[in-house]
Amino acid sequence: QVQLVESGGGLVQPGGSLRLSCAASGFTLDYYIIGWFRQAPGKEREGVSCISSSDGSTYYADSVKGRFTISRDNAKNTVYLQMNSLKPEDTAVYYCAAELGITTVQALCKVPGIFGSWGQGTQVTVSS
Repeated sequence: QVQLVESGGGLVQPGGSLRLSCAASGFTLDYYIIGWFRQAPGKEREGVSCISSSDGSTYYADSVKGRFTISRDNAKNTVYLQMNSLKPEDTAVYYCAAELGITTVQALCKVPGIFGSWGQGTQVTVSS
């Protein structure tokens, strides 16, 4: 049974940092693209960052480039999202998702609906 479990969310002040973790079970990350997506109230779910577990290629949304870093530990079957210089507009529920690498990371990350497996989400709130 494929399962993704996010952790690491919370309340942080503007300018602060958080590290989200996405632990996968029931499958190995090899050949999968893992993505971090977020959804704020009243907004559509958007791709934040994705990584290929096979070749390490990555994608970042323009809004998080230079502030967020995605990484993977295939031995631990876990993907991380390091979020620095957080802004109030980063407030959202963050989800991780997995899909086979059927196309490039850059293309896949822009279409959340293609991802077949999702975690339950973790709340990130950036506020003073």
